[in-house]
Amino acid sequence: MSVHNLQKIFHPASVTVVGASEDKGKIGGAIMRNLIEGGFQGKIIPVNPHHTTVQGRPCTPCLKDLAEPVDLAVIAVPIEKTPDLIRQCARLQIGGAVLVSAGGKETGSKGLHIEGKIRQEARESGLRIIGPNTFGIISTPARLNVTFATRTSLPGKMAFVSQSGAISSIVLDIANKERIGFSYLVNLGSMMDVDFGDLIDYFGGDPGVSSIVMYVENIPQIRNFMSAARSVSRIKPIVALKAGRTPPGVRAAASHTGALAGEDSIYEAAFKRAGIVRVKTFEELFDCAELLAKPPRPTGPGVAVVTNAGGPGVMAADALFEYGLEPARLTAATIAKLDRVLSSYWSRANPIDMIGDATAKEYQMVVDICMRAPEIHSLLILMAPVAMIDSAEVARELIEVLQNRPYPIITCWMGAASVAESREAFNQNGIPTFDTPERAVRAFADLYRHRCYLGQLQEVPARTNRKLTFDHSAAEDLIRTGLVQQPALLTEVESKALLQAYGIPVNPTEIACTAQEAVSKAESFGFPVVMKIMSRQISHKSDVGGVALNLQNAFDVQRAFAKITERMRADFPAADISGVSIQPMLTDRDHEILLGLKQDRHFGPVILFGAGGTAAELLKDRTVGFPPLNRILARRLMEETKIYQLLHGFRDRPPANIELLEEMLIRLSQLAIDFPEIAELDINPLVVSGSDLCAVDSRVLLAHPHRTAPHHLIISPYPARFESRAVTTGLVDIFIRPIRPEDAELVKQLFHTLSSRSIYYRFFSPLKELPPDMLARLTQIDYDREIALVAVTEAEAEERMLGAARVITDWSQKGGEFSVLVADPWQGKGIGSELLKRCLFIAGQRGLETVHGVVLSENTQMLRLAKKLGFTIHRVPETNEFDLVIDLQRLDPQELWKKMEMEAA
Repeated sequence: MSVHNLQKIFHPASVTVVGASEDKGKIGGAIMRNLIEGGFQGKIIPVNPHHTTVQGRPCTPCLKDLAEPVDLAVIAVPIEKTPDLIRQCARLQIGGAVLVSAGGKETGSKGLHIEGKIRQEARESGLRIIGPNTFGIISTPARLNVTFATRTSLPGKMAFVSQSGAISSIVLDIANKERIGFSYLVNLGSMMDVDFGDLIDYFGGDPGVSSIVMYVENIPQIRNFMSAARSVSRIKPIVALKAGRTPPGVRAAASHTGALAGEDSIYEAAFKRAGIVRVKTFEELFDCAELLAKPPRPTGPGVAVVTNAGGPGVMAADALFEYGLEPARLTAATIAKLDRVLSSYWSRANPIDMIGDATAKEYQMVVDICMRAPEIHSLLILMAPVAMIDSAEVARELIEVLQNRPYPIITCWMGAASVAESREAFNQNGIPTFDTPERAVRAFADLYRHRCYLGQLQEVPARTNRKLTFDHSAAEDLIRTGLVQQPALLTEVESKALLQAYGIPVNPTEIACTAQEAVSKAESFGFPVVMKIMSRQISHKSDVGGVALNLQNAFDVQRAFAKITERMRADFPAADISGVSIQPMLTDRDHEILLGLKQDRHFGPVILFGAGGTAAELLKDRTVGFPPLNRILARRLMEETKIYQLLHGFRDRPPANIELLEEMLIRLSQLAIDFPEIAELDINPLVVSGSDLCAVDSRVLLAHPHRTAPHHLIISPYPARFESRAVTTGLVDIFIRPIRPEDAELVKQLFHTLSSRSIYYRFFSPLKELPPDMLARLTQIDYDREIALVAVTEAEAEERMLGAARVITDWSQKGGEFSVLVADPWQGKGIGSELLKRCLFIAGQRGLETVHGVVLSENTQMLRLAKKLGFTIHRVPETNEFDLVIDLQRLDPQELWKKMEMEAA
């Protein structure tokens, strides 16, 4: 859903409070008090039929009696009355509503029914609703406080979003004590309408927000959430505390919000994929928030620890190691500088132990040296109280030095009453301070993790000449046939045929209905062989004695056939047993891998990778990820397991073919993308033998999907439907397709064909090279919110990119901005026209109302193209730029396409 109208919620010109009261002990009274005392500058209209004024403001008896429209309605009445009030809000064209009323879906079916009525009343008008069951919202830029908190927030650049009103109130209270400010504080309540994804989108586009911190119990609209988070986390840190990590916590969260959450490991994987830093405790959340509120942020891993005592320094070093970090190695130059200001007893290493009688002046000089040392990227300053030194004086001396700190500097004055004054001084001056080294290190490590996530998001997958192919029609036939079976469980032969259709190598398997046929099949394969029972009703065959291994001759096969079939018929009298399967026994096994796929009701298809074999459940060495996967994502998925280290070779075991394993994960990912009917898929084991892989056993369970492809995915896959061929007006035969992450090298090659003039026209800057972060942004796009098409020629041995065009959707999701780039040798041949036409066509299909772009006045070629395609052109005052706008609402997409074809011709 669009974030349209959220502006009126967070920056309203007028507010009405329905249920306003003179009694400040009641919710409606407390909200009125906070609104007035917070200094809101807009119009405040209380609504209450029993009063003529409320807290000195003229009162309106009913919402429908409002003399003029308002931007925001705050509703603090029993929830049974809210559907009618929301209907009145819609009729009055009120922009948004904050529904404080409790009693929604968290109370059961009755509350769920009321929420349904509220949603129905709001849907037609575009009214956005926060709540119900919300503590309210604070917007410090608008001086807006419509909560029933006891105080308001200090101003800041951090947005805090919580699903719990109590957590919001607690955070607000502690933040004021620690001098931490917020730009926005929002309690989403039951999230009937506005959810986490909407707010991430909105705050991502607000220049007044530099970071987002969230308390999460469950996430509705996960695809919207992932799309927003993957976009915003590239430019602003997002930190989340996900509650409900354990089964009791999940049950408690469900009763609190009226919605079930998924498995914790799946949330962990989703946050990682989205670039969100996850914390596990409330203390950790707040510690992280303190660093976010008091910049700067980490630029590298090099941490220096300055201390007046050895013990705290050791504690800090241990904590750094636990988070995968180490104290920075001091250079000889830095040690020499420290030698000149410290006594000969200092540690001459990091941690920098100055010994117990270190003075305020020594602290100041050491910190100054560290801030200038190139090997240090952040600083942890520790102090243990001693009788000889006034810790408050040390703090005061340091505060002046730390005001212009170039990187994160964290203080930790250990103790209680004797250091309370120092901590308060640090807080008052915006310097992060903690009471233990472990908490300080953990907060730093969390923010450094965000920097690492950024690096991962900007990593470009390698381009390979090997194009993966899939037999979609064969797989579709197998799935269609399997869905009508009872149960919809593919046989082993059918499961392996499905894997083969998508290029996953399998152990050849034949069906035998009689003992004689089993012997014949075994002899054709060669001994030894494996025999398994064939029945759709018997899923986990090895668990019930339905498998015989290492059959060495015909006699073994005959005996196993009789034993297995008799036992299965006795143990499973209702099962339809069609015979057995025979396959070669693979004796050369270096490793056994588990590959899996399952449909999660919240997250859609989830891919599993880990250690396989019969002990897989016991070992629990596995990790999960989401399609679509590329080679980098597949590699990262494997790296999170212990068996990945073994796959590189260990003692007498040779290294596995890691690239082939990546390919298997990509193929499994494509299977998940194409077929939401696959409810469960297990490949256990996938045998690794030298550089070869082979799926020895597989199990596939089917079910009719709740959503069709690709809407069952939480991350939009490559949209192959936008691929097309065209012959331009300049008679150039081109293949037009969406851009891929693997296109980074082609984009660089395209850039190097550009003249300095073309570069300036496109980037408004004289770039010599594309920076890595820009290259990642250009190629690693979210197909849900960005349209990016490239024109390639396949006339040569390898693809060559001739041009690219894109439309980036803005925060309202109603408009977008376009850009076009064509290689200099191919300009004037109609390539840019073909690309832009198709981008605008897709934008119209997606419901965008307008698309605009800024073009320099010298770029006459682009201005001519825009005029042909129907853009209106206006000069931007006092610049040499033109603003080009096209209204996509004038025509439906098909008519728009025909019109563009005619105008381009």
